[in-house]
Amino acid sequence: MPLPEDRVPPRGKELAYPEAVLLVDPVEPEFKGEVDDKYQYSCENKDNKVHGFICLDPPVGFWQITPSNEFRTGGPIKQDLTSHVNPTTLAMFMSTHYGGQDFVTQFGSGEQWKKVFGPVFIYLNSVADKNDTLSLWDDAKERMHKEVDCWPYSFASSEDFPKADQRGAIRGRLLVNDRCISKEYLSAKGAFVGLAPPGNAGSFQRECKGYQFWTNSDADGYFSIQNVRPGDYNLYAWVPGFIGDYKYEKSIAITAASDVDIGELMYEPPRSGPTLWEIGIPDRCAAEFYVPDPDPQYINKLYINQPENRFRQYGLWERYADLYPDQDLVFTVGSSDYKKDWFYAQVTRKVGDKAYKPTTWQIKFNLESIDHNGSYTLRIALSSATSSILEVRVNEEEANPPHFSSGLIGSDNTIARHGVHGLYWLFNVEVAAGQLFQGENIIYLKQARSVSALNGIMYDYIRLETPPLSAMYY
Repeated sequence: MPLPEDRVPPRGKELAYPEAVLLVDPVEPEFKGEVDDKYQYSCENKDNKVHGFICLDPPVGFWQITPSNEFRTGGPIKQDLTSHVNPTTLAMFMSTHYGGQDFVTQFGSGEQWKKVFGPVFIYLNSVADKNDTLSLWDDAKERMHKEVDCWPYSFASSEDFPKADQRGAIRGRLLVNDRCISKEYLSAKGAFVGLAPPGNAGSFQRECKGYQFWTNSDADGYFSIQNVRPGDYNLYAWVPGFIGDYKYEKSIAITAASDVDIGELMYEPPRSGPTLWEIGIPDRCAAEFYVPDPDPQYINKLYINQPENRFRQYGLWERYADLYPDQDLVFTVGSSDYKKDWFYAQVTRKVGDKAYKPTTWQIKFNLESIDHNGSYTLRIALSSATSSILEVRVNEEEANPPHFSSGLIGSDNTIARHGVHGLYWLFNVEVAAGQLFQGENIIYLKQARSVSALNGIMYDYIRLETPPLSAMYY
């Protein structure tokens, strides 16, 4: 890996922000021309269980193992730092990364607060054969699984860290009722189900003062959460493949040795009418959209042969203007492919030295007829927003005011930090039948704020629904 001195002039050149450095003349020539940025190694909470370094001479591994996420903030897919150059290995308990100001902890006058962070486990290993150093990583992963099985640790003596017999559990089953997809209830396969401090639906993703406990349901929607600290919680969930958030209406009290069977729960995702068309996959992530190749002069070789991590490369936001030099993105329903024709982030367009302008994307679609018995509904789910304003106009590009405006939203800075999701946003836009035409229609999506290159949004999923069908309710 690069050395600390490689990141400072004259060996390193700072790029758009201090964390990103182009290695111009590194001590080890193999790294010349690469970009080093600690955010390229970020990881979701649910996967952030073991990370560290391998030294080749002598062949030694240094690993940080985190057996539980209960003390981390923001839920299972909140991202944070791991290990990076210096060398530095981080145990990130709280941060504003990929969330922004929502993760700045607020305290009221006289409010008392305490929280147990950790324990985390530091693991050192070694091998005799220098040609077998990668086995240190395999061994570290095996040790991680052992530590997870030992959680909660029995050696912690603080009264604020409950032992296993002082904790409780909850189990149940989550079903989905989407009447436009199936007349039968659907199993919430792979749902994220968790206990977090009381709040509104989806509030867990901005929660940073309490404890959270998460799991994934099985193929039939059954879930079980073990080793929950005593306390009062709400049960939250979301289901990949469906928009919106679920929250169980009652508070749940977990006590020592309790085993709460909550039974069958029903989630009814937002839905007004059948789907006319959709763009993307509702999974709170923009990875399915077009992620461009990086500029050849700003490459991290680690990710060259990892297509699933291609968004980790530096400077991808600048590629938008390369791909769309004269006209903004136009997506035609029925002929365009979101995997190739929908850029992963709606960013600004550079028009001069430190000067930028908003971008307006178009969705073109045809209607054979108009249903005047009710309103259409446009569902827009975002996976990220950074100091942005999303404006929606229907068949009137210059409509003032726009038919919908999100107002100023977001500070997760996911574009700069090489991610494809930060905080989740869902907007439901009513479209009157009188706004639509028989034949071609155009929806204009404008990201109206253009202070810097890093203002922008990422879409998770977009859907247009017809007016409700009365038969669906009977």
